[in-house]
Amino acid sequence: MKNVLKHSIFFLLFAWMAFAPMLSFAQDSVQEPKKEKFDAKSFIFGHTGDSYCFHITEIKGEPVCVWLPVIVKCKDGGGWHCFSSKHVCELKEGETFNHKGANFYIPPISAEKYPGKLVEVKADGSLSRPFDISFTKNAFGIFVTCIFLVAFFLPAARKYKKDPMAKPTKYQGLVEWLTYMVLDGIVRPNIREAKVKKFAPYLLTVFFFIFFANLFGLIPFFPFGANVTGNLSITVVLALMTYFFVNLFGNRHYWKDILWPDVPVFLKAFPLMPIIELISTITKPFALMVRLFANILAGHIVIMVLMALIFIIGGMYGAGMGGVMSVVSIFMTIFMTALELLVAYIQAYVFTMLSSIFIGMAQEEPKHE
Repeated sequence: MKNVLKHSIFFLLFAWMAFAPMLSFAQDSVQEPKKEKFDAKSFIFGHTGDSYCFHITEIKGEPVCVWLPVIVKCKDGGGWHCFSSKHVCELKEGETFNHKGANFYIPPISAEKYPGKLVEVKADGSLSRPFDISFTKNAFGIFVTCIFLVAFFLPAARKYKKDPMAKPTKYQGLVEWLTYMVLDGIVRPNIREAKVKKFAPYLLTVFFFIFFANLFGLIPFFPFGANVTGNLSITVVLALMTYFFVNLFGNRHYWKDILWPDVPVFLKAFPLMPIIELISTITKPFALMVRLFANILAGHIVIMVLMALIFIIGGMYGAGMGGVMSVVSIFMTIFMTALELLVAYIQAYVFTMLSSIFIGMAQEEPKHE
C-alpha cells in the first residue's frame, strides 16, 4: 500500500510539473478567446527565453508574477537605474516607463530589434540598449542552483571533516555515491591519476551544476523554471572554462604537438598543420557550447510546441478538435518530459566527459619505446 501511495504521489507531481504552464496559459485563453489571435512564437520563446520576471498565472485578467530587479546603466552617461521589473513588464503597447529622466520599455518577442530585452527610448524615438546587469530569470536560476549545490554537498563534507572514521549516514552515502559516480566513471578513465586531484573539483562542479540546472528547468513554478543551460551566454561561459583549463594547464608535449607537430618538413615550412591544430583548440569548446545549448533548448521548445498545438488546432478547427488534440498533446508532453529527465543527465555526462577527455589529452606525456 505504501508503494502504491508513493507511486501515486510521484505521478501527480510529475503530471503537475508537465502541465502547470499549459494550465496557466489555458486559463488566459479561456478568459479572452476572441480578442486576439494566438501568437505561437511569443508563447514558445516567451517561456524558453530569458525574462525580467517569473510569470506564474493570471487571476481575473491580472498577472501573478514574481518581479525581479532591473539594473541598467544608460550609454549616454545617464547613470545607473534600478527599479522593479513590474514597471516595464506591465506596460501596454506604445507606453514607456520614465525613471530619472530616461524612458524604458521591453519590445515584444515578435519585434525585429531587441526582442524581449530592456531598451531605452531616446527623444527622437530611436532605441538604445543600455548596459544591463539585471537580475533576470536565468540569473536567478543560476543562484538557486548554486545555493542548492552548496546546501546539498557542504553538510556532508563537514561531517566527513569532523569525523572521517564515523559510519556514514544515508545522506552521506548518497553524496558519496554521486561523487564517485562522476569521479570513477568520468574523470579517472580520461585523466592521469597524478592529475586527477588537480582537475576533479572543476569537473565535479560543472557536472552537478549542469545536471541540477537542467532538472530545475523542468519544474515550471517559482523558484525554478529558468532555462539556464538553454541560454547560449551561459553555455559559452561553461565552454570557455573548459577551454582555459585545457590550454592554460596544457603541458609541453601538448603545445609541441600543436605548434611543431611530427609531420614532414614541408608541412612545417608552410604552417598548415599548426594553423589546423590551433583552430582545433577553438572548435572543441565551440562543440561543447553548441551541443549543450541546442539539446536543452530543443527539448523545451518541443514541449512548448506540443502545448501550443492545442490552441492552434482549436483556433483553426474549433473546440472539438482542440479537445481531441489536448488528449494527444498530454500524452506526448508526458513522454517528452520523461525524456527530458534523461537528457538532463546525459547532457551533463557528455559535457563533463568531453571536458575531461580534452583536459586529459593536454596532460598526456610523450611515450618512448
